[in-house]
Formats: sequence, structure tokens, C-alpha cells
Amino acid sequence: MFFISKLVWIFGQPLSLAFFLVFFALIAGLLRWRSLSILGAMGSAIILFVTLYTTAGNLMMQNLEERFAKPSADPDNLQCMIVLGGAFESEVNTARHGIEFSSAADRFVEALRLAQKFPQSRILVSGGDGSISGIYEGDAAASERFFPLFGVGRDRLIEEKSSRTTFENAVNTKEFLASQGLSNCLLITSGFHMPRSVGIFRKLGIDIVPWPTDYRTDGKVKPGLDFTQPNLNAQNMATAIREWYGLVGYYLAGRTSELYPQ
Repeated sequence: MFFISKLVWIFGQPLSLAFFLVFFALIAGLLRWRSLSILGAMGSAIILFVTLYTTAGNLMMQNLEERFAKPSADPDNLQCMIVLGGAFESEVNTARHGIEFSSAADRFVEALRLAQKFPQSRILVSGGDGSISGIYEGDAAASERFFPLFGVGRDRLIEEKSSRTTFENAVNTKEFLASQGLSNCLLITSGFHMPRSVGIFRKLGIDIVPWPTDYRTDGKVKPGLDFTQPNLNAQNMATAIREWYGLVGYYLAGRTSELYPQ
């Protein structure tokens, strides 16, 4: 399942689809299949235009982010929190032994804020190396260097270092929580990633409180054209489509009970 999901994403992301359609159009042209060549070129152009120059990707991202609203206030008491991996640049950190964050850094910024406010809380960081090669350190390993820099002792950390996917995050986390006698933890991950994460945790019977962070939209996106930020538009489109691949794939595989948890 892990390798299949990686292959699906490599070949199924918008820019890859646009490339394959162009390649198909070229082959069809060489074979003098004029109609198919035109269709391939048109399909590629449509994908590129929608991805780069419309708000479609941002709308998809916004919808995912608004599925689970963040509570308006911090809890009165906090026993534990679960932080899902994906916030560190694993390849860079492995080579340079530093603390380099990706665009999902807010997951750990929020966890640090809560850890400092609730000094009795435990922090379970779930994240191994999610690459195909498996040769890099994951978020759990990097967190050992990050939290102590800000006064959060390593004795408060629970590191789950073997998971490669969100499903493995949940499965392994369930075992760690049971061994530590912890329950009803905050689940901290990116807003767009929360629906899939909650669906998996619910399916496994893990009681959590959704605590989304790392928002990529302002919540006010409307349908329309946007020629000002094609790179960001493409990035959000790709991220949103990847989440939907995961939602559909996990639902069909029986790893969640709902296609779009809420």
C-alpha cells in the first residue's frame, strides 16, 4: 500500500498529468492521429490553466481546512498531544543534523506553545521516514533536538519513529498511548490533513480532540481567476488533490468509515 500510494502520487499529480497528456499528444501527432493529438494537447492546457491561473486549488484547500474548526480557546487542562510528522525537511536534517522545517512547521510551533503552557503534558511525535528510500531521519528524531532548545525536557517526549504514512501514524500511536496510559489527546496536524487523520483515528477507536493548525488559506477564497501567484496556486492544488487521493484510497481500503469525515 505504501509503495502504491507513492506511485499514484508521482504519476497522478496535476503537473505530471499535464506532462503525460503532452507526451500523448506528441505520440498521437507522430502517428497522424490528429483528433487524439488535439485532445491530448487541450487536456494538458486545461489542467495547466486551472492549476496555475484559477483559485480552484485554493478552494479545495479551504474546504479541507474548514472541515474541522479549531476550538476557540485552549483546553482547561492538557494531558497529552499527538503531533503528526511532515513538518521537518528530513533529507536536509539528515545531512546537516539541524532543525530545518518545511511549510508545515506550524504543527510543531503550536505543539511547543501548548507544551510551554501546560508543563505537565506529554508530547507524542509520530513520524518516521516517509520517503521511498527510507534512509532519512523522521520528525520524531528531529523533535529530540527541537523541543529541548525551548525548555521542554526530553522526558516529556514520546517518539514514534517507524511510521511512514498517516495510517501507520495512527496504528503505532495507539500502541504507544496504551503503553503510557494516555487518552483523549489533542491531535495536532495541518488543517487540510485533519479530515483524513481524524477518519483513521476514529476507525481505530482512538479518542482524540482535533486541533488543526498550519492553515494555507484565509477562509475567504472565492471561485475565479488568479494570475498573481501561479506557483502557490499549483502548490495548493497539488496538496489538496493529494489529500483527496488519500481520503478516497483509505476509504476504499477500509481504513476509514467515512469518505469525508466531519
